[in-house]
Amino acid sequence: MARMVRVAAAQYPIEELKSFAAFEAKLLRWVDEAASDGAQLLVFPEYAALELARLAGRHIARDLQGSLEALQYYLGDYDAACAGAAKRFGVFVLAGSAPVKLTDGRFVNRARLFAPSGSNAFQQKHIMTRFEAEEWGIAPSSGLCVFGTGIARLGVAICYDAQFPLIARALAEAGAEILLVPSCTGTLAGYYRVKGACAARSLENQFYAIQSPTVGEAAWSAALDVNIGAAAAFAPPERRVSSSGILALGTMNAAQWVYADLDLDALAEIRQDGEVLNTRDWDMQPGAKALPSAKLVPLY
Repeated sequence: MARMVRVAAAQYPIEELKSFAAFEAKLLRWVDEAASDGAQLLVFPEYAALELARLAGRHIARDLQGSLEALQYYLGDYDAACAGAAKRFGVFVLAGSAPVKLTDGRFVNRARLFAPSGSNAFQQKHIMTRFEAEEWGIAPSSGLCVFGTGIARLGVAICYDAQFPLIARALAEAGAEILLVPSCTGTLAGYYRVKGACAARSLENQFYAIQSPTVGEAAWSAALDVNIGAAAAFAPPERRVSSSGILALGTMNAAQWVYADLDLDALAEIRQDGEVLNTRDWDMQPGAKALPSAKLVPLY
């Protein structure tokens, strides 16, 4: 019997919620819908947690630094809600990433993965966009993880990180079978940069790549005022999986789940005996072995 994983990638709408209870109800609706459709792994976008900054008031949400500080108050409840949803519906949930304030005062962009058991772990973003670095003051991070779950080995490259091949390659060499790419882009060009990166990383590493974007307009938010994109699932372009390399693609800017059924056995076969052998041939490039390290983190 083939080893299959059904994944759901959110095109998640940023909405003006008036209470934490309203957010939790929204989260449960989304998770319930995906789980009811058979999804085992749910992916939410980059910075989706910043929707909660509105709870501190519009004047706070309209201020970049103010929104960062205000969000910290809600992060404990946010994590608890995501953990509860994963456990209640028996699914793995990559929650929308959040700017998290460290003890030294720096903010990092952290995406946390929740297991149905209640356990969790996180991946932080390595490379900041100009907006994050120059206007928002989000700090780059370090440390790469591959999450060993009962359904697949997962890597996470948050938005801009997916545009840097060595990050994804390190995750592939540490065993990643699926690359999760939560994204947040305010221009069509930005969306296509991340989309193109996902397709390229899937081709290079012969693994699946899943993109999940924020969508919609939120004039009350300094950070999330415009959100453009479509969720997608990418595969190595091979006859046995998908000749086009695109398993699923959502409707641009619609609020929806996008589903894909990922055949992990077929992936293993492609890596061993594909039409091309990108994974094997990576080391033929000059300088190809200069990779960051990634550690395997069990998450069951």
